[in-house]
Amino acid sequence: MFIKILLVVVFFGLMLAIGLYCRKHSTDVSGFVLGGRAVGPWLTAFAYGTSYFSAVVFVGYAGQFGWRYGIAATWAGLGNAFIGSLMAWAILGRRTRIMSQYLSSATMPDFFGKRFKSDALKIAASIICFVFLIPYTASLYNGLSRLFGMAFSVDYSVCVIFMAVLTGIYVVAGGYMATAINDFIQGIIMLFGISAVIIAVISSQGGLLNALAGLASVSDPHASTALAKSPGIFASFLGPDPLNLMFVVILTSLGTWGLPQMVQKFYAIKNESDITKGTVISTLFAVVIAGGCYFLGGFGRLFTSQLDPAGLGVPAEGYDSVIPVMLSNLPDILLGVVVILVLSASMSTLSSLVLASSSTLTLDLLKGHIIKDMDEKKQVFTMRILIIVFIIISVILALIQYSSNVTFIAQLMGVSWGALAGAFLAPFMYSLYWKGVTKLSCWVNFIFSSVVMTLNIFIRPNFPAILQSPINAGAFCMLAGFVIVPVISFITPKPDKAFIEDAFSCYTRTVTIRQSKALGDD
Repeated sequence: MFIKILLVVVFFGLMLAIGLYCRKHSTDVSGFVLGGRAVGPWLTAFAYGTSYFSAVVFVGYAGQFGWRYGIAATWAGLGNAFIGSLMAWAILGRRTRIMSQYLSSATMPDFFGKRFKSDALKIAASIICFVFLIPYTASLYNGLSRLFGMAFSVDYSVCVIFMAVLTGIYVVAGGYMATAINDFIQGIIMLFGISAVIIAVISSQGGLLNALAGLASVSDPHASTALAKSPGIFASFLGPDPLNLMFVVILTSLGTWGLPQMVQKFYAIKNESDITKGTVISTLFAVVIAGGCYFLGGFGRLFTSQLDPAGLGVPAEGYDSVIPVMLSNLPDILLGVVVILVLSASMSTLSSLVLASSSTLTLDLLKGHIIKDMDEKKQVFTMRILIIVFIIISVILALIQYSSNVTFIAQLMGVSWGALAGAFLAPFMYSLYWKGVTKLSCWVNFIFSSVVMTLNIFIRPNFPAILQSPINAGAFCMLAGFVIVPVISFITPKPDKAFIEDAFSCYTRTVTIRQSKALGDD
């Protein structure tokens, strides 16, 4: 217990020290929200990766999808690495950085407002962010409850409050730079932590080959299909349900392309060479973290005797119990590492979410609309206040859900990714590459995804069977956007040609760079 407490205290102290150290970088809006657009490749790549993967992935998704799909769940982790990281950086990174700076936009809603000359579109995007980011923020606390209870026998509410206070202090004090530096440290912890945990759990099952052999003998007699009842299916290449596994890969991988807290990481990139470095670093980080989490979860059915003693085909205490049970017999020092790992994963994502929420609400909704006169100092002060407000709201939601088992909140967490990415992904990506995107196409896509995912909460049984899952519905909204935006753009009035040509001129400007950075034609 002393070792575990010491690890947590050192971790907390380091996070606070970095937040206070970075105060000098957060005196204006650009510094507070984007780190002055001067964040290097390692910090940006780790900030992207740690914002991507939280306790929701490590405890919730890895346990749930590992139980459902077996070792094939690893495909979700590989999709996160190569679609959610590699392709996102390659397709969005450079163009996002160039156009967002040219338009002087600091948030995704601000980008839509300036790209389409529409304050109404900016306000609508900021409202969607506010509605769906806050419940997502509350969900980050859920993965901590079982692990802290197992490791420390500490009440869930105490854990949640401590984590919220710590995150609030270093984000309020140091802004994006503090978040980026802490994300880097937290990312290092996550890399070593997940590697150690995988080795320990697989070793407890007699090694990798024995673990795979054990998994090959597992079947699920309660499954709805003959395929899922087959022995060895959970150790197979595509698992018992390839179609729904594909939807998981789409939502958790392609979804990052439209999430404000992820895309805004590209706004802060320092220079051209950082794009290539950041792409490689973030992809390798995702391979280890996401691939490792889902790979670990794929062995969950080896612990069926503890998870499903009644033989009902599902974990008795829910899917969130899968990973904690797998880790329950680890040595104390490794349990301490796991706690720090989950804290790191949760706090890095939480800090990114509250910073994105507060900056969006301040810059896109309050400034110039509700509060007419807002100088730099007032904007930064307002964002700091809103960070505190958002954290308090998320803590209250998390405690309500935990104490009274309110399912509505839990459902809203599940649809938040689908609603945000479904609304923003296609309009944002098309806007970076295609001059023909119209304002009305953005409106239609915003409304379509927000309505579909909201209805999925309230009238889910009335949806087609394949879309009753929030994951499948979210993936459907994202893919539908790639059709909705061009179709509506072709049948609606074209944007002002002079304005669009000016906006896209940022990509054709001539720049001079050193010979060491690029070879000349001579």
